[in-house]
Amino acid sequence: MPFSLLPKLMTDKLTDLTPQILADHGIRLLMMDFDNTIVPYSTDIPSEQMCRWMEDMKASGIQLCVVSNSHKQRVPEFCRQTGLDCITHARKPFSKGIRQCLDRYGIAPSQAALVGDQIYTDTLGSNALGVTSILVKAIDNHNFWLKARNVLELPFRFAARNRRIVL
Repeated sequence: MPFSLLPKLMTDKLTDLTPQILADHGIRLLMMDFDNTIVPYSTDIPSEQMCRWMEDMKASGIQLCVVSNSHKQRVPEFCRQTGLDCITHARKPFSKGIRQCLDRYGIAPSQAALVGDQIYTDTLGSNALGVTSILVKAIDNHNFWLKARNVLELPFRFAARNRRIVL
């Protein structure tokens, strides 16, 4: 696949995605980044809206799996408590974790999406494997480095502005 830092789709938050939107794009497996996509870095407790969204997605038949670069125990613990599969140490933007998830579910890249808040890891990694990349806004850019990264991503977010999901 070609090198691309432009997401295929964009939306404000993970909970904007619906089973219908995913089905319209042929998505059967939704891989999700963890930190600043599902929950902020500062907690592992999801909002009530996020809990409802996860339950609705599971009921719809869309497969869900957390694919995180994190090495922290909070990710598998969160996934155990919420009934989600997870892959940690994913090494995004490299293919290891994304490919491991596709293999686990036996799903072709064309039927999968990865949603995350970072262009240089989530978007680049999914685009490189032919997985639909979905970019969301970070839940909380609480420190200098996250704010700086966000500024560096602005040109790519602007270039992809016409890829916004209309709700």
